[in-house]
Amino acid sequence: MLALSYDSALRREELCSLHTGDIDPAHSTVTIRAENTKSRKGRVVPYSLATAELLRAYLPRRRELTRDRGPLFISESRRNRGRPLSIWTWSKIVENISERSGVAEFTTHTPRHLCLTDLARANWDLHEIAEFAGHKSIQTTLLYIHLSGRDLATKLAQGMAQIHTWRIQMMKEILSA
Repeated sequence: MLALSYDSALRREELCSLHTGDIDPAHSTVTIRAENTKSRKGRVVPYSLATAELLRAYLPRRRELTRDRGPLFISESRRNRGRPLSIWTWSKIVENISERSGVAEFTTHTPRHLCLTDLARANWDLHEIAEFAGHKSIQTTLLYIHLSGRDLATKLAQGMAQIHTWRIQMMKEILSA
């Protein structure tokens, strides 16, 4: 669930409401249905090969818990065995991971922030990131992108190098004219 929430930048509600039919293993995509999104806008997003392997390993375990089609993530607890995993249960699981790892700030929303920040680091356009995340406003997307000073310094250095190269080219053209 963590891998899929990161790869597809899923909100807690989007992740917990996924159905088996929302996963397209042939194209490594997941369909987030409009009724499960904050913006009420559906989208189709990819997931990685590593996550595809994890899903492939999970599905036989899911079949042991229930043969019913429907919710993708199923509880293994004695009390709720075979029932859909709720957003509250998922929150408790992530809270436990956070406590055990000593990363107090880690929440169900952290993988979404990390994914969108990593897309910005990979030079995705802001509009592309907003579309991927299902945001109505680019202003919202900006709240998710957490570039470090080092990231910004690297980007500035690259930009300045391009400007310097362009200036030298322009000077050569002016002097040769």
